Amino acid sequence: MKPALAIALRAASGMAAVALLAAAGWYGFDALARRPIATVRFTGEVARVPAADLERLAAGLRGREGREVALQSVRDAVKRVPWVRDCSVRRVFPGALEVSIESHVPLARWDDERLVSVRGEVFAADYDGELPGFAGPEGTAPEMAAAWKDIARAAAQLASPIAELRLSERRAWQVRLASGLVIELGRADVEARLARFAAVWPRVAAQAGAATHADLRYPNGFALRGVASDDKKIAPKGRRA
Repeated sequence: MKPALAIALRAASGMAAVALLAAAGWYGFDALARRPIATVRFTGEVARVPAADLERLAAGLRGREGREVALQSVRDAVKRVPWVRDCSVRRVFPGALEVSIESHVPLARWDDERLVSVRGEVFAADYDGELPGFAGPEGTAPEMAAAWKDIARAAAQLASPIAELRLSERRAWQVRLASGLVIELGRADVEARLARFAAVWPRVAAQAGAATHADLRYPNGFALRGVASDDKKIAPKGRRA
């Protein structure tokens, strides 16, 4: 046999062997892909996610051939479950799906049906715990969530927690305490104004504890409404900022 022909035959034999191995691998993978989904595992932050909703999803997946299950479709379905912020889905051969869940962390109420997360994302979910309320123009929840930490810290010395934080169309901030006192903060130096007011409040609360409204939009003090006439001295002079 000529050397060139021998080389060609060996090359052809090698290619045939590779093709056979590839075919065997493909058929093996296809056989695994045909295996029905027997188990759906949910991992990660699942404590707040309704277990009944996850079980309904799992029940709809169990028994289906693996190759019929589109992972992106599963991910989209899981993300529609209340409290689920994001998730990842992977196939665990031979017959399991693993869904890793990231859940929302609630910060405030946006309206009667929606909540605001610590990331400033508005989402719909049921929650029975105590949360402050946020009220502002649509799309401002991220701005309000970002400002909340500093505003809440500035108000920490007040005897009552913040019940509601409001942001107007003109970007003016307002706080309502659980006691009912409404505090106008304006649009600038919000945290500093509130911190100064909170530092002074313990000294004037005895005389002005019945106040219903505090206006901090003054350069050198604040004005109170709803107090007795002899307490008007608390109100400063000067234009509001």
